[in-house]
Amino acid sequence: MIIIHAGFQVQTEKETEFLAEIRPLIEASRAEKGNISYDLVKDTEKAGAYTMVELWKDMDAVKFHNQTEHFTSFTAKAPQYFAAPPQVKVYEAQPMDKN
Repeated sequence: MIIIHAGFQVQTEKETEFLAEIRPLIEASRAEKGNISYDLVKDTEKAGAYTMVELWKDMDAVKFHNQTEHFTSFTAKAPQYFAAPPQVKVYEAQPMDKN
């Protein structure tokens, strides 16, 4: 499983626009084959800070996602909402032994 944490620092005056723009991305991404979950969470202590937490079946699913129209459309528009470049971290999870 692939886990992605994409951190966004959104300009506070553009949060409403950002949320309207990202909703279709979330809905379409959740419907993709290979997606396990796709959730946007808001930091409760830092204004304008959000993290997209994504879980994917494998790297092929991530590669497919990164080429979809809903992803490329969002990434083309997103920089206008950001106060800083996104911070993206990718992890590979392995099942734990149950022993």
